Amino acid sequence: MTHPALSSGAVAVITGGASGIGLAAAEKLAARGLKVAIADLPGEKLDAAAAQVASVAMGGAADVLAVATDVSRPEDLERLEEIVAGRFGGTDLLMNNAGVQPGGAIFGPFANWEKVLGVNLMGIIHGCRAFGPKMIARGRPGLIVNTGSKQGITTPPGDPAYNVSKAGVKAFTEALEHELRNTPDCRISARLFIPGFVFTPLAAGGRTEKPAGAWTAQQTVDFLLEKLEAGDFYILCPDNDVPRALDEKRIAWAAGDIIENRPPLSRWHKDYAAAFAAFVKGA
Repeated sequence: MTHPALSSGAVAVITGGASGIGLAAAEKLAARGLKVAIADLPGEKLDAAAAQVASVAMGGAADVLAVATDVSRPEDLERLEEIVAGRFGGTDLLMNNAGVQPGGAIFGPFANWEKVLGVNLMGIIHGCRAFGPKMIARGRPGLIVNTGSKQGITTPPGDPAYNVSKAGVKAFTEALEHELRNTPDCRISARLFIPGFVFTPLAAGGRTEKPAGAWTAQQTVDFLLEKLEAGDFYILCPDNDVPRALDEKRIAWAAGDIIENRPPLSRWHKDYAAAFAAFVKGA
């Protein structure tokens, strides 16, 4: 059965909705008959995205709302909630998806850390705090989907600021789901969305053609919707390069660093390369 928050007539709010996964989600939900509010930084990209979503929405432009929003500012998220409630009556599905990359090196400029943590982590916290209590109070079944990353679980070297932000998203979303399921009369639940290699403006790196290993944003959103319907909390997406079985091995090895008292990030430590390769092969 379709979750009520994903059914025709429901209201979805998507941050980072002007491009990439956010825009793909907005289009697919609008085509299902949902009323959709996309939030992103102001400009032509947001306006163009609103027109694109309206072109596939069952109710046309009347079912689409675009709100200029800086998710690093809590007052912007509070304003967004008020605008959506005024236009559509409330929110059934909140997708906290806005993100920036790259973050920064350990000793790099502090402004880079502030930006990536402000958007990727605090943006999600602000969104949940602005929308969550109102969604609970409505008494309707609903979903809060927070976009994390595999980099927040296995924390590979190269972009510690981004990893820290996404590790925080994982911890926060787990705590959020625990809070929601223990709140009396609450019909809202949380989900952690963990995309794989997706060809979006965030990950394009100057490339104009999709790499063979990447999924499209549309493929990723299809997988997300399938797993939301199934009730999964951890929505761990594969891609054309990395199947779920390999992701599971990498995640298990990362957790094993603590259990086995190995050096941190031992997967990338020269003294453990052979052991990791054997672990992946199941030897």
